[in-house]
Amino acid sequence: MLPIIIESALFAVLVTAVGALFFAALLRFTPLGVRWRQVRNRRLLEREAAHNCPRHGLQREGALVRLRDGQTMCPTCYQEILDGKLD
Repeated sequence: MLPIIIESALFAVLVTAVGALFFAALLRFTPLGVRWRQVRNRRLLEREAAHNCPRHGLQREGALVRLRDGQTMCPTCYQEILDGKLD
């Protein structure tokens, strides 16, 4: 009974390893992988650009103020607008 269980476990490991190698090769050597990396990089750059205030520089994501329409704003700019000090 034990050899059957061990053989089944090794077969499952083999199938998983072959699948992982196939997936890695697919992402590394095909246009799909290039496209996937480009999309990931674009999302990272867009997220970083969304956290960059032109007047006050880079802000933490947790510090940004979320407006009613879903957009975010620098907390310093938001406070300046509330105080009426925005140039």
